[in-house]
Amino acid sequence: MNSTDSTPVKLISIVGARPQFIKTAPVSRAIEQYNLNNHCPQITEILVHTGQHYDYKMSQVFFDQLEILSPRYNLGVGSGNHGQMTGAMLAKIEIVLLKERPDWVLVYGDTNSTVAGALAAVKLHIPVAHVEAGLRSFNRRMPEEINRVLTDHISSILFCPTDTAVKNLIKEGFTNIVNDGKYLNRDLFENRPSAFSFQLSPLVVNVGDVMYDAFLANKNLADQKSGILSDLELKSKSYCLATVHRQENTEDPRRLLNIFTAFEELSSADCPFIILLHPRTKKALQRHKGKVRLSPYVRLLSPASYLDMIALEVHARVILTDSGGVQKEAYFARVPCVTLRDETEWIETIEAGWNHLGGADCRQISDAFEKAINFFPLEQLGLYGDGKASHLLLRNLISSSFQSDSVR
Repeated sequence: MNSTDSTPVKLISIVGARPQFIKTAPVSRAIEQYNLNNHCPQITEILVHTGQHYDYKMSQVFFDQLEILSPRYNLGVGSGNHGQMTGAMLAKIEIVLLKERPDWVLVYGDTNSTVAGALAAVKLHIPVAHVEAGLRSFNRRMPEEINRVLTDHISSILFCPTDTAVKNLIKEGFTNIVNDGKYLNRDLFENRPSAFSFQLSPLVVNVGDVMYDAFLANKNLADQKSGILSDLELKSKSYCLATVHRQENTEDPRRLLNIFTAFEELSSADCPFIILLHPRTKKALQRHKGKVRLSPYVRLLSPASYLDMIALEVHARVILTDSGGVQKEAYFARVPCVTLRDETEWIETIEAGWNHLGGADCRQISDAFEKAINFFPLEQLGLYGDGKASHLLLRNLISSSFQSDSVR
């Protein structure tokens, strides 16, 4: 393909989990706007849903509320052990790629769907673009960390959300860095690498965070359409919001019980805890029924729709979570956060004072909560771009399409 080629670029986006549905929405809208403006080449996007999240409140509701492109393929893999899930996804994604023969495969984040999509594509010599590249917790016991590292090292373009992510990749030997990893304000069609170097050294660029794009686009919509605070009889800044879903917390009885004991001790009539139960967490609590004591000021609820979740986040007094996405959304919403993990990929939020590590120790969670609830906001820093990450990402992808070989 060359810069005068009018042949449409075929892009396959692979998603499977709640955070990926959120991230793909602004990218799909950017593609639609690009095509409506009659740019050349036009882009054909095909969405592939692995089925990793399949419950309505964890999947279909996002497509309905965010008006996301409907998946052309739903692979229906469902849940299971990591090897079982990843293997089933890999086999089914390969069939789709052989049929569609895209120019690019776009993967998001750090799930089994991410690494399966990237592996299936690269084995067929289809270039991979990784959105949210370069994140590192430096904890190889986390399945997500393995998925991140593997995906980054087999991708052709690494779209980083922060300067820290770029620096992580530089430390791992990546050298093809656009604008020295700084946030880009210039024309990205300049200074492209040669086709040869592009294949040998992936392009690394900080475009900002597409989740910030999504949050900005949907915050006002949530205020208009969500009635969750009224339904739950909650007042703004009078409750704490909590989510727990990571395997390290749900599969370890000690960590799980410590976290929920902390919730019980910290909740009060003046600040009740609203806990949105992931299906995995619900099952874990059922296994330990009788061991988990909850005060009258702890309310266990089903997962919220995206718009309801944004409303709950914006109006919370403090957010407690082990979710990477919710940590960022807390920052976007200007709400202090306690992270229920021993480390985080989003260290910028820690450094800025908006996030505090609580781990899974009652005392540590209590100390972090005390810091969060008494946090005096500092000047807000633009850590995740200017809300135009999706458009910047797209410009990079189109420009690089002129230099990569496809398997048409």
